[in-house]
Amino acid sequence: MDLERAQSIADNVVSRLSPYCSRIEVAGSVRRKKATVNDIDFVLIPTDPWQLQSEIMRLGSGRVKMSGSKITRLSYNGVQVDLYFATPETWATLLLIRTGSTESNIRLTTLAKKRGWHLHASGLGLFNEKGERIAGDTEESIFKALGVPYQRPEERI
Repeated sequence: MDLERAQSIADNVVSRLSPYCSRIEVAGSVRRKKATVNDIDFVLIPTDPWQLQSEIMRLGSGRVKMSGSKITRLSYNGVQVDLYFATPETWATLLLIRTGSTESNIRLTTLAKKRGWHLHASGLGLFNEKGERIAGDTEESIFKALGVPYQRPEERI
């Protein structure tokens, strides 16, 4: 689908889920402003899990394809929607990873590995060789720790 339709759907989902979240943001190719979008990804921090789950079921017309403690996948208006559940501690890293692109994520994880570090796709953050978290409170902190200039989402090709 084109970006305009995807953004419209994303705005609708945010509007419906935000009352039950302390934070919610569209990620993936919509956040990167790609012309063509296959699915729509969101990262969110729930505040009212019970009401949130009820609204997710309404969004998916009662047909949620996959559900777990970290991701829920559903079809909304014929479009695959993936919801990634974060905490305040995992928010920035999860948003970075779920925004992508795949190539950008590979570049960042490769830079981390060259230093003996680990960038956790789960959102835990960037850890050094001693297992100490050294970045992850913001997307910018990860880029800075890896010694590369920050890239805005639309620059992450």
